Amino acid sequence: MGMPNGRAVVLSWSGGKDSSLALQALRADPDLEVVALLTSVTAGYDRVSIHGVRRTLLVAQAASLGLPLVEITLRPQCSNAEYEAAFREGLAAIRARFPTVTEIAFGDLFLEDVRAYREHALHGSGFAPRFPLWGTPTPALAARFVADGFVAHLVCVDTAQLDQAFAGRRFDNALLSALPPLIDPCGERGEFHTFVSDGPIFDRKIDCALGPVVIRDDRFAYCDLLGPDDR
Repeated sequence: MGMPNGRAVVLSWSGGKDSSLALQALRADPDLEVVALLTSVTAGYDRVSIHGVRRTLLVAQAASLGLPLVEITLRPQCSNAEYEAAFREGLAAIRARFPTVTEIAFGDLFLEDVRAYREHALHGSGFAPRFPLWGTPTPALAARFVADGFVAHLVCVDTAQLDQAFAGRRFDNALLSALPPLIDPCGERGEFHTFVSDGPIFDRKIDCALGPVVIRDDRFAYCDLLGPDDR
C-alpha cells in the first residue's frame, strides 16, 4: 500500500484492467500512497462513462480496494469543454478532500496524444501526472494480467474494430489467442473496455453476472453486468 509518508497519489479509475494494473504498480512503489480513485460517471444512466458499467459495481470495487471515490459527473454526449470543466471540478474536490495529494496517475499505455491531453489538463493545477504502465509492451501486460489471477470481462466492444461476439467474454488466454492480429491485446486504441471483478488488489470478489448485450450508437456493443440487486 506504500509508506505512510509516501507521496499521495489519486488514480484515474475506470474499473478496467489497465486501471487495475496501474493500481497494482503504484501500490508496489514504497514511495507512493494511493489515497483515492477518480472516476467519471454519466448522469441519468448512473454508469461509468465510456465503459457503461453500473455505478453500484464501481462502488463495490472501491469498497473492496479500501479506497474512497471522487466522482466526476458528466451529462450524456457532453462536449469536450464540459468534460474539462467537470475534470477541473474533480481536481478541486481532490484538493479539498485530500490536500496532501501531489500527483494524478493514469493507466495509459502508449498513445502519445492521450498522454499529451492528460498533461495539458493538469498543467497549472498543482498536480503532476504519473503513468506507471507507460511504454510496457501490451502483449506482456495482457499476459501478466491473466497470470496474476485477475478476472475481467469485456463490457464494451467497438464493433467497427472488433466483432460484437467478444462483448461479455472473459479476458483470458483464450480471448487473447482469438483476437485478430491488428487488435491491441489491451484494447488501447479503444477496441474494447473491461470490468475487473477479482484479482490480487481486491480484498474480495465483486459479485456480478453477465447480462444482455445492447448495441448503442449503431456501433458499440455493451454487455450489461448485473450486481446482486439487479438479478
